[in-house]
Amino acid sequence: MGDLRLIPAKSDPAVRARLRGDVSFRALVLVLSIIATVPLLLILLFIIIRGASSINWQFLTQLPKPIGEAGGGISNAIVGTIILVLIATVISVPLGVIAGVFLSESGKSRLGTVARLSVETLMGIPSIVLGIVAYVWIVRPMGHFSAFSGGISLAMIMLPVITLSTEETLLMIPVSLREAALALGVSYPATIMRVVVPAGMSGIITGSLLAVARGAGETAPLLFTSFGSPFMALNIFRPMAALPQTIFYYATSPYPEWQALAWGASFVLLVIVLALNIVTKLVTSRWKIRF
Repeated sequence: MGDLRLIPAKSDPAVRARLRGDVSFRALVLVLSIIATVPLLLILLFIIIRGASSINWQFLTQLPKPIGEAGGGISNAIVGTIILVLIATVISVPLGVIAGVFLSESGKSRLGTVARLSVETLMGIPSIVLGIVAYVWIVRPMGHFSAFSGGISLAMIMLPVITLSTEETLLMIPVSLREAALALGVSYPATIMRVVVPAGMSGIITGSLLAVARGAGETAPLLFTSFGSPFMALNIFRPMAALPQTIFYYATSPYPEWQALAWGASFVLLVIVLALNIVTKLVTSRWKIRF
């Protein structure tokens, strides 16, 4: 048995001071967490209270009514949001994954440094600026607004998120996997595409879902590109409605019926974004368990 007197007792002033500091720090962290969480909860509660009352089957399946008529829905905006996000996903995910693979493998080269700086700069550009760029590059040459141009603008917003998340994911893959594949005679491109990328697929999916959640809630680029439409538009080369755009137009209108539609559309968009974030957290948890 050792000398128990060597173990500092809680009556020791130094120990009591450290315990008080620990309790104070825990209380400070708790208070700051509450301060950060309460505004989000209040916003969610406010949108749910104002928007949930507008949700019904007709609201989700009907088209908007003309000014002065009660009722109507946002089915065109829901379908338009899905189409716009699909266009942006088809464009941004392959390019983002390829760019992320390049940065993870050659990021220390001169070209890799320039590429990473370009991606980080693109992430910091305001979304409305990207909307203007898409307007100049696509809308003006085509001569009209379109969902295709809107998808391009959203793809530019999603691309850096996917690229950087892919790079960070692949950098966490153990080097031993690469070495084992190369030792077995597998070529370098096959090692990357058949070993490294599949091993980091969960992280790549996580980054892609985060990018989709961000793109689905963007409004400013769509004002210059897809523009919006009161009809059910399925042609990607014609103007098309979207939930963020619909919320903007209806919320700034002087008509109470349209303002109620804006709150309902806000609730629907909130549910979509929350669902994407929950799925992202589940995928991230699985990824952490695997690695």
